[in-house]
Formats: sequence, structure tokens, C-alpha cells
Amino acid sequence: MDTIPFFDLKRQYANLRDELAPAIETVLDKTAFSGGEFVDRFEKEFADYCGVRHMRGVNSGTAAIHFALLALGIGPGDEVIVPAHTFIASASGISYTGAKPVFVDCLADTWEVDPNAVEKAITKKTRAVIVVHLYGVPCELYELKRIAMAHGLALIEDCAQAHGALYQGRKVGSIGEVSAFSFYPSKNLGAYGEAGAVGTDKKKIAELVEMFRSHGETAKYSHEILGYNERMDGIQGAVLSVKLRHLDQWNKRKSAISSKYFEGIKNPLIVLQSIPQEVTPAHHLFVVLVHDRPKFIEYLKARGVGSALHYPIPCHLQKAYRTLGYAKGDLPKAEYIADHCVSLPLFPELTDKEVETVIDVVNAYA
Repeated sequence: MDTIPFFDLKRQYANLRDELAPAIETVLDKTAFSGGEFVDRFEKEFADYCGVRHMRGVNSGTAAIHFALLALGIGPGDEVIVPAHTFIASASGISYTGAKPVFVDCLADTWEVDPNAVEKAITKKTRAVIVVHLYGVPCELYELKRIAMAHGLALIEDCAQAHGALYQGRKVGSIGEVSAFSFYPSKNLGAYGEAGAVGTDKKKIAELVEMFRSHGETAKYSHEILGYNERMDGIQGAVLSVKLRHLDQWNKRKSAISSKYFEGIKNPLIVLQSIPQEVTPAHHLFVVLVHDRPKFIEYLKARGVGSALHYPIPCHLQKAYRTLGYAKGDLPKAEYIADHCVSLPLFPELTDKEVETVIDVVNAYA
């Protein structure tokens, strides 16, 4: 086992046990297991936190993207533009609707989606653009929103990695027409299982998501549309309400750790992500680029430092999307990042001593 783990949920749980146990016990006592008052409460709290009128809990971030698109009326014959360098769920939610994902490249410095690439990819079939706040760093939202509006497209924010991040002082998830959140356990705001949410200011979108998540119901046993069974469960709602109270503190700590990395890592063999001045990241991952990735990972491992990969195969080169006809070299910046990225340890409970050790180990790499 790594002396300094890449990620350790047990440390977080140890700090929250006394808050979480009674919250979960209350759900058990009330047997409010599927949807119900604890999900309702979290939806209201998280909507207020993000600055949107409506939030609807679902059972994953993938379902959130899927339902956001369905609520916008997107389906077979449509195209949706999405970054190639992201977790595949950003694209699979498109495919579930029957629409076609159109992958675009990223910027060389911030690694976020390239607005120029988005604009060039627009066709007569394009209906929406999904933007991803990769690693917790907001992308160029206002420029992307301008492009979307100029072409009559919906802008969907994939906020799975960026709970609490700010773009020019506004919370991500409140700028696009609709937003999708994941509460996978390792996220900045993570459930104790699978969960996600859709945020929007539009009542009609919220109502459709509510139907989609629960068999298309408008009333018990009255099914207006063909829906799904992808509700958030009550225990996750209760857990997320507890953890939401700590989110800003955790983001602040992760920002402090990231600042130490940015200031302390001076090794010319290591490339760091550029952070635009107009954003306040909610650092989900601290990713670096290195020429010889296998060598670097083995070097870290030998010195007790954990690491991970996010993400080693860009979406357009995944076998799942081979029928779309993309080839290596089509999106060179995304491919380069995928080939050279390594994620360093980053979670709020890392000690300052552990952080300094990571910095020293990285700087000594040759």
C-alpha cells in the first residue's frame, strides 16, 4: 500500500462518522428509501448552493446527462458536441438518447474544451454543446455560451468534477441552460454509493427530469411518457446534505494543497495545468503531464506516492465509439494529454507533511 495514498475516503469518514450515523439512522427509522423527504431536502439545499431554481436528484451523473438531453428534446438524428478528453459518461449520455456525439479538441494550456473547435464542429444537425469543467477547473463558459446562443444551441454544463467552482464569480451549473452533477464517492461532493443531479432554471426541464427518473410518472400508476427507474435514494440524499455543509471547507483545503503543488513543483520534466485568472477552481484532481509516464508512475510507487490516470484513452479513440470513424491524430491535444497525464494525491485530509513529501519526490524525478 502507498505510504501517501492517491485518495483515501476512510479519513473523511472518520471525521464525519458522528454526523453521518444519525442522519442515516433517521432515514432508516422513517423508511424513506427511494426518493422522499431526504432527497427533496437535498435538492433544495443544493439548488440554493448552486444558484439555480430547480435541482432534481437521480442515481448517477450519467443519468443526469442523459435526462438533461432528453428534457431538451434531443434524440436520433441530432448531434451533440462534447470534449474528447473527459470521462466517457460525458459522451455516453448522448448516445443513450440516440443522438451522435461529436468530439472536439481541448486547449493546450488549460486542457479545457477549445471554444474555436466547438464552433467549427457545428453542423445543421447540432442541437447542443456539452462542456466539461475538467478536473474542477471551469472552462470558458461565457464564450461557449455566446457560441451556443449564436447558433441556437443548448449549453449543458457537465459539473461532475467541479461542485462549488466559480466562473467570474458565478457558480458553475448556473450559467448553462441545464447542468449535470455526479456524486460518485470520490467527487468533491460524494455520496456513499451512486447519485447525481440535474440543475436548471427552467421549470419544464425539471418536470421532465422528474418524470424520466421515475418511469414517466405524473401521478402514481399514471405514466405520461416512457421513463426510467433512476431515482436518487433517501440514504444518499441524507449523506449529501451532511456533506454539503463541509464542501466549501474541503474545496478550500484542496485549493491550498493545489497551490502548494503549483508553487512547489519546479521540475522542468513536469508540465502543470494552466488556471485562468477569471476562475476559482474546485480542484477535483491535480493532474500533471510527463513524457515517460510508465517510468514516472513506477518512480512514484517506489517512493510510496500513489497516483492514478484521468484519462488514458480519449473518448474518440475508445472502442465503444469506433463506429464513428475517428482515428489517432484527429484530436492531437486531447490525445497528447491522454498519453502523458498522471494524477497526484489530492484530498482534503492530506497533511502538509504529505504534500511536501509529494513535492520533494516529484522535484527529484529525473
